[in-house]
Amino acid sequence: MDSSQSALLLSRKRRNEDWNGERDEEHRPRKIPRCTVGLNNPAPFTDQLESVTTPYRRVSLEEARKGTPADRPVRVYADGIFDLFHSGHARALMQAKGLFPNTHLIVGVCNDELTHNFKGFTVMNEDERYDAVSHCRYVDEVVRNAPWTLTPDFLTKHRIDFVAHDDIPYSSAGSDDVYKHIKEAGMFVPTQRTEGISTSDIITRIVRDYDVYVRRNLQRGYTAKELNVSFINEKKYHLQERVDKVKRKVRDVEEKSKEFVQKVEEKSIDLIQKWEEKSREFIGNFLQMFGPEGALKHMLKEGRGRMLQAISPRHSPSSSPTRERSPSPSPAFRLPFFTKTSPPPSPPHPSSSHRGSVMSHIQYV
Repeated sequence: MDSSQSALLLSRKRRNEDWNGERDEEHRPRKIPRCTVGLNNPAPFTDQLESVTTPYRRVSLEEARKGTPADRPVRVYADGIFDLFHSGHARALMQAKGLFPNTHLIVGVCNDELTHNFKGFTVMNEDERYDAVSHCRYVDEVVRNAPWTLTPDFLTKHRIDFVAHDDIPYSSAGSDDVYKHIKEAGMFVPTQRTEGISTSDIITRIVRDYDVYVRRNLQRGYTAKELNVSFINEKKYHLQERVDKVKRKVRDVEEKSKEFVQKVEEKSIDLIQKWEEKSREFIGNFLQMFGPEGALKHMLKEGRGRMLQAISPRHSPSSSPTRERSPSPSPAFRLPFFTKTSPPPSPPHPSSSHRGSVMSHIQYV
């Protein structure tokens, strides 16, 4: 694998890793322009293509890396079982397609007979596997009934320049590595496996959770006979499904009740906070009014001062002469205005009455 493929795999691996919970800015995937790259037709099968009559000359690795003419692409061959076609298969084919600037990718798929003899029973039959591979976007040509071991005649017939596969020795059919002779001929180009995904991993998940998937398919309408499940197990699975439904309902009720309690707690906390704020405000206002230095005390002091000022006698200024109280007049004392003025004379009366009035006047004086 060349340096560009190594950089691509390393970049993909780094994109999947986080550094302290955040992606490294240097390895963040770049945005690509929008374009229509999908294909409308699946890849053709080799036995359906027209035969090529031009002489075959294999391309060297240096020529392939430099780039070949458009009418002479580098023909790369990748083979496999491709049972339960998954992203690991697609990534391997993507790497094979991107090995050289101008690549024609040929994918060989082994039939059921060879696969069952050398590797084991498959979930998908050969026709399903052929069809799955033909719909991969990186594939240009599909070889049905591919051989288990590549022979020189097969390589020449299909005009193959290089063979792409992961570099792990593949022991099978009495050989330690079925690609050993390809490697010795300098026609082998390695690709990388995608960790965490394989057909065996998928089957292991299904076997591990067998009961879950049986109940799933029974619920979807499959019969116990189709699933190879006995009558007793069928009833057991139905009972488990009902029990799980009840558990889910109880779980939903618990979650809703937790949400309700949480909302009540949040509201109660808000109310307590508001009450505390209002209580602080009330206490502050109360102390401001009735405290030791509150407004009420100042108002009372001011009012008491005004009352004392109102009921207390006003003192004359020190510069003005003091007025002393005169003692009560004695009988002999006469006010000046009584001595200076006298009542007007009464009109003339008869002599007797006139004399009496004069005497009374004299006595008063």
